[in-house]
Amino acid sequence: MSGPRPKTCAACGRGIAANEVYYRFSLVLQGEQDVLGPSGGGSSEDELAALVKQLEEGQESAQELEEQVHWERSGVVCSACRSVVVRTLSAPPEAAGPH
Repeated sequence: MSGPRPKTCAACGRGIAANEVYYRFSLVLQGEQDVLGPSGGGSSEDELAALVKQLEEGQESAQELEEQVHWERSGVVCSACRSVVVRTLSAPPEAAGPH
């Protein structure tokens, strides 16, 4: 009979011993947009065709474009990294620096 599989902290890469406390996480980022930019007077079909052309001619791969809309990760973090993650995600918006 074997013990639990070894775990590695997703933030710092440190191995987490079987007798150590660890924290599971699941993070999903989904792109949304409430309102499209102002229309240039063209039809919505024209705007959609222009957007598709822009995407086809762009530098990004299909995977990069997909990750801009939906990005998902899960894993475990150690106790020290849990504190950092919670502080980072709990910071008030006005404390955030420029993007």
